[in-house]
Amino acid sequence: MFIMPVDKDLYIQLLETHHASELYMLIEKNRLFLQEWLPWVAYTTTPEQVQQFIQLWLEQFSQNNGFNGGIRYHQQLVGVIGMHHIDWQNLKTMIGYLLEERAQGKGIMTKCTSVMLDYIFFEKGLHRVEISCGEHNEKSCAIPERLRFKKEGVSRDGERLMNRFHSLINYSMLRDEWLKLKEFK
Repeated sequence: MFIMPVDKDLYIQLLETHHASELYMLIEKNRLFLQEWLPWVAYTTTPEQVQQFIQLWLEQFSQNNGFNGGIRYHQQLVGVIGMHHIDWQNLKTMIGYLLEERAQGKGIMTKCTSVMLDYIFFEKGLHRVEISCGEHNEKSCAIPERLRFKKEGVSRDGERLMNRFHSLINYSMLRDEWLKLKEFK
């Protein structure tokens, strides 16, 4: 089993198909909260669908083309973080994340994103990481801002959510920038 330690109470674990029910329950308990910003939540209505997602994520991981891990805080699944498709030609990827409502405000996602950046830049040898957040999703935007990503701009009406469009703020971090930030910590 692939695990990334974050701190003594927190780790990221490769999700496997036997985690489907647990992840589905996390989505179900937080459905109203999550679907405000994640378009796929409204269409994810069964544990079998979650199992299919996880199977695709495992194939992606085995092909060295991304990673989606469950975030465990005090052994409980509280969220997911992943790097989407890896563009090996340009040595870049995107990070996406979700965290259940009751786990917010504890620094969990900032810590997990930091560990993911180390993995992406030092283990995978990539050059660029992007994060896109809903323009009005202040908690999500706080993650790349706290980690000192560069704000590159806004994709106007960049995503459709619940039959309406919303804009996305685009952030990026380069390997050299992350190295410099790590030197000063």
